[in-house]
Amino acid sequence: MSDLFNTGGDRSAPPAHRPLADRLRPQTLAEVIGQEHVLGPDAPLGVMLASGSLSSLVFWGPPGVGKTTIARLLAQETDLHFVQISAIFTGVPDLRKVFEAAKIRHQNGRGTLLFVDEIHRFNKAQQDGFLPHMEDGTILLVGATTENPSFELNAAVLSRAQVLVLERLDLADLERLTQRAEKELGKALPLTGSAREALHEMADGDGRALLNLIEQIAAWKVDTPLDREVLATRLMRRATKYDKSGDEHYNLISALHKSVRGSDPDAALYWFARMLEGGEDPRYIARRLTIMAVEDISLADPQAQALALHAWEVYERIGSPEGELALAQAVVYLALAPKSNGAYAGYKAARELARKSGSEPPPKHILNAPTSLMKDQGYGAGYAYDHDAEDGFSGQNYFPDGMDRPDLYQPVERGFERELKKRLEYFAKLRAQRNR
Repeated sequence: MSDLFNTGGDRSAPPAHRPLADRLRPQTLAEVIGQEHVLGPDAPLGVMLASGSLSSLVFWGPPGVGKTTIARLLAQETDLHFVQISAIFTGVPDLRKVFEAAKIRHQNGRGTLLFVDEIHRFNKAQQDGFLPHMEDGTILLVGATTENPSFELNAAVLSRAQVLVLERLDLADLERLTQRAEKELGKALPLTGSAREALHEMADGDGRALLNLIEQIAAWKVDTPLDREVLATRLMRRATKYDKSGDEHYNLISALHKSVRGSDPDAALYWFARMLEGGEDPRYIARRLTIMAVEDISLADPQAQALALHAWEVYERIGSPEGELALAQAVVYLALAPKSNGAYAGYKAARELARKSGSEPPPKHILNAPTSLMKDQGYGAGYAYDHDAEDGFSGQNYFPDGMDRPDLYQPVERGFERELKKRLEYFAKLRAQRNR
């Protein structure tokens, strides 16, 4: 009978090719690989689904971890109509149409799960446009972003949605996905054990990228399993995920800074290298190294600042790639230098005290008196010239009259600051003697 309705064409033509990633798309939430901390029975989504109460959500995580798939399956589990848009390609007129269709659907007794990919790309006004439709139940919003929602999304949207962090797939997850792909393909990948590990490393936690690589490998005609080196030659290694203006930028510089502060030169060199491999401007790293020297080493090793500045200057003079070696040497030196935030903490305490004390004037004895009127007012009267005093130290008070003397700078027992602490204690002892 079907032949009667054949309008022509090759009846034997194979169906259109479907990418492996599409063929392996999970059909239920139980099939999703990874994200157990979000989908498990006691995890946020597991609890919401069990209670039958799903709230608006924002999925924050790197590419290829299942944000779109989970959103689609949530709509399926809750019998909501699934609508997917991308903030990159959707304008205000398109949003109006989406909201109008959702409103009609809502009036007819069915809700809409609106999945907004790259939601952080919408500006403030566009994000505000979601609010009334979220509040009256027209839509249940599920946004997806690779950027930190705290910085990129309006507070009003965040207050009405729960942020769930989706994580990179680990190596065990990627192996499970590989096995699932091999079952779908009906054959094992022609790779040695080490090459298989290399394949997972190349995917860099991105399941979609892994399936694309597997599809390439499956199409090769090879007689013997490929080793790691041959695989690396045949496949262009996927670039390390690094956005010089996004979260990865701040995550890696934070990792470098904390490794230096934690006196771990190996970890510091690793994160330094990760930033360079990602394409970071070495000048930015040089600037941050100088900040580390100022904030975290300070007077415990006064040479640290000079060395960081010198490494920066060397890079500017000789450029890449040799200039990066000067920065690497600074990374190692700063990591191994004694640490102190004594001056930094003292500075912050002084700023706080200055705000609290308002406009308290200096004591008159340390004010200059260039006019007779000022002398008559007592300016400079009783000032003790320290160079004329015993030990070159007068012990006078330099804080406003009536202010209790604070202890702002508290040096540590490390590096050169150990010597500064001795000097501080020496002057405190003399001050106490001379102010009896």
